Amino acid sequence: MGRDLADVLAGSVPDGGIGEGSDGGAHRGPSGAGAPGGLAILPTLAKGAIDVLSTSSDTMNVVDRTVVGEVIGAFRPDIVIHAGAYTAVDACEADADTAFAVNAIGTRNVAEAAVGVGAHLVYLSTDYVFDGTLDRPYVEWDQPNPRSVYGLSKLGGEHEVQSVAGPSAAVVRTAWVSGAHGANMVKTVLRLASASPDGPLRFVDDQHGSPTFTADLARAVVRLALDRRPGTFHVTNQGETTWFGFARATLSAAGLDPERVLPIATSELDPPRPAPRPANSRLDNAALRLSGVPLLPPWRDSLAGLVGFLAPAC
Repeated sequence: MGRDLADVLAGSVPDGGIGEGSDGGAHRGPSGAGAPGGLAILPTLAKGAIDVLSTSSDTMNVVDRTVVGEVIGAFRPDIVIHAGAYTAVDACEADADTAFAVNAIGTRNVAEAAVGVGAHLVYLSTDYVFDGTLDRPYVEWDQPNPRSVYGLSKLGGEHEVQSVAGPSAAVVRTAWVSGAHGANMVKTVLRLASASPDGPLRFVDDQHGSPTFTADLARAVVRLALDRRPGTFHVTNQGETTWFGFARATLSAAGLDPERVLPIATSELDPPRPAPRPANSRLDNAALRLSGVPLLPPWRDSLAGLVGFLAPAC
């Protein structure tokens, strides 16, 4: 997600076209996959109009309060977008201290440093703050009730943003994220299909959500940041499916046989996953919609763009 944000802020990648990414390489769409209509979320920024400082765990370990204060204090940004997190959901169950150190205390440190330079803070959070038991999509005003250490630590980060940075800060919750960089479900499906060209692939059909693509999400996050909008926003691509449906759609987009994908229940996973997953990860983008902010494109459109970018390398 960080690479996508950097590309959007640098104005280096046109919607759906070929451009030079923030790392100097060629990308199609923000970091490789822009759905048609992405400009409705945020027009491409003028190249070089915004000074951007991208950080990583190597250059700014969020757990180190002193380092965070020094890095942000030296750059003195107008906006801080905090997308860093410990996202190994199952590993969090066995290492709660690391999860809370990074996702809660780390966020406290970033929020404190942002307030110190007068910067507007945007924090990326997750659907895992909910327990997944509702029979409808979650709106921003529903009560969180995380069931996993990861979800609880990210909710801790939300509380830190609100208590340290105050009501002017923004929290962006998203879900089921895929993109050109890092591990994600699209890459997993394509890898499994390539490794076993004729065998069946099994994915759960009792977890429901709205797939989200970093190329679109980055534009929306930057739009909210530049508008300096406060409050909590749910930001996902439009439409919903299950992991089973998502895997089938991924194979279809790659020109492969979707019938190879077979449905299973979460209880049939072998081995079982340590962290419980929300059965309902659907997030209603109500705050965006009611504020008149453009919504992200349908997930199938963005999936096609990402698969078209990734498939030749798989």
